[in-house]
Amino acid sequence: MNIINSIGSLREQAGKADIGDIFLTLEDELKKSLSIFWDKAGKVLNGSNVKLLGPPAGYYDLENNFFSALFLYSYFRAGIESERRILYSAMNQCLRGMVTGCDNLLDDEYKRTLETSLPENGTRFRSVLDIMVSDRVLFELSLGAFKDSDRILTASVISLKALIESGYQEATEEGGITEILPPDKVLETIHHYKTGILFNCPWAIPSVIELIDEDKKSRLNMALYNIGMGCQVMDDMADIERDIQTKHHNYIASLIYHESGREEWKELKTLVLSGENSVNSETILKDFGDAKDKAVETAGSYLTSGLNELFEEKHRFLVKPSIKFLSMRIGVAKYF
Repeated sequence: MNIINSIGSLREQAGKADIGDIFLTLEDELKKSLSIFWDKAGKVLNGSNVKLLGPPAGYYDLENNFFSALFLYSYFRAGIESERRILYSAMNQCLRGMVTGCDNLLDDEYKRTLETSLPENGTRFRSVLDIMVSDRVLFELSLGAFKDSDRILTASVISLKALIESGYQEATEEGGITEILPPDKVLETIHHYKTGILFNCPWAIPSVIELIDEDKKSRLNMALYNIGMGCQVMDDMADIERDIQTKHHNYIASLIYHESGREEWKELKTLVLSGENSVNSETILKDFGDAKDKAVETAGSYLTSGLNELFEEKHRFLVKPSIKFLSMRIGVAKYF
């Protein structure tokens, strides 16, 4: 089953359960929020020598906005009204633009946020522009939604602080790591900030604006945190070769180092750093089956816990298909 079929399966199952209306509503709200972001980005750039082009193919597709859909669903679970859900989702697209732009610069790559008339090879400035435009759209959305200056300032500051916690951890790895932490420490002190807390960012602004039961808000944030942690372990499975090369923290590398034996680790590291063509993430997971199995168990546990908490009871039949979709999206479907 490919990603497109997986999303189709999610829609089909929701329809068969006769609960599809809310998913259709949320999908429509997601598209509206994406349109708001794109339209306002165009107005920000209007009059400059950079033109915003039309949204790229797939811009509105659910498979390209699955995390955004989960965040939107969390607003629904919290009882936030439709108009505000759309607003916060548009704001999330701004945060997404900032995070993607920063990741691009740190990883020396380019994943598109905006489709502009900039030269294709100008990827670094494309990332910088994505960050700047996203920040200005976020300010404009805050200006239109919150009438008093205190709320506007609060929304601006709280969204930045939410991103800084994750960004600070990324900064610690820029020069490469000098110590391979134990697996539990990788989860508790690295991935906790890198992705777990990052998945709580969509709640930074609603948390200070909306009047929501604290227990409900806490449970929804923990659900999103666990989903983020599960996805990061999956990412580690897909990226173990690159993470060894770039000396970044990696949960599976930690499992191999601390549980498979130091000699095996030294041999693996030597092969990876030599550029041996026969060594990649897939062969590493095959050769170190115990570490792979532990990673699958850990990711599955986080995701099952998070999705079960996020979804209403009548929607929990979507937990397993959602995990399957995420594993496909990240590139580790064969293990799940």
